[in-house]
Amino acid sequence: MDLGSTRLGFVGLGVMGQPMALNLLRAGATLTVWNRTPDRCAPLAAAGARSAAGPAEVFAASDVVLLMLADQAAADAVLARGTADFARRVAGRVVVHMGTVAPTWSRALEDDVTAAGGRYVEAPVSGSRGPAVSGDLVAMLAGRDADEVAPILRPLCREVFRCGPVPGALLMKLAVNHFLVSMVTGLAEAFALAAQHGLDTSLLADVLEAGPMASGVSRGKARKLAAADFAVEASIADVAKNARLVVDGAGPDAGAYPVITACLGLYEAALRQGHGGLDMAAVVAASRTRRSPAPAPAPA
Repeated sequence: MDLGSTRLGFVGLGVMGQPMALNLLRAGATLTVWNRTPDRCAPLAAAGARSAAGPAEVFAASDVVLLMLADQAAADAVLARGTADFARRVAGRVVVHMGTVAPTWSRALEDDVTAAGGRYVEAPVSGSRGPAVSGDLVAMLAGRDADEVAPILRPLCREVFRCGPVPGALLMKLAVNHFLVSMVTGLAEAFALAAQHGLDTSLLADVLEAGPMASGVSRGKARKLAAADFAVEASIADVAKNARLVVDGAGPDAGAYPVITACLGLYEAALRQGHGGLDMAAVVAASRTRRSPAPAPAPA
């Protein structure tokens, strides 16, 4: 598939979806977009995209439709799955699902799309809003038509990896998320520990950046933690969902993964505290509230 000659649709213009769609436009794509909240379409329309009245119009105008949606229910609704409209939307088209969902759900969706005369590719991406804006996401592709879809994703991604048949890409994404969530949670706890002892957290960020554990993620999240800047790049709500997917996907073997299980508990606690719309670094708030009270002084 050639980006310039393929009619693309993009549904889901959230924190990451909107800059991803803008990067496609800048690369010369012919793009039709839709979002449940219409004002998210305005920057795309200003950049040359066609703004559709609904999902059916996106499918009718597109050869390939990219879905960057919050969850499985949103994707099912956009696809009209389970209704007669489903086949009308997907037949003769390639559906590229880019969100993070349960691998079993994705495998079943591939069967349904194929049976309806369409083609299906998994394409979850690793990265947050910053890489989405700069076109530095990392995509994992799975499905029979992955090689055809890869060129379309080049304007969005620094790297594109083939992961075999569906649901290989989503399984790979869950493994990546396991590491990401564990790393950022540990970083947040380190900052909570430093603050508890009255240390300069900006100095902690500098020490970490100078050391062997520094990475793009650690640098970005350390700066956020030091400044208590929790403007969203990857939200607490999304990370809690992703951690839950890892734990639920492990099924009866979940006990073999205690680190991600503990992280899930912290992110869900942060959700209950009302931090769902903040960046994942705000999990530090849940860590602080779980701190044990100081022990009573020993009697003289």
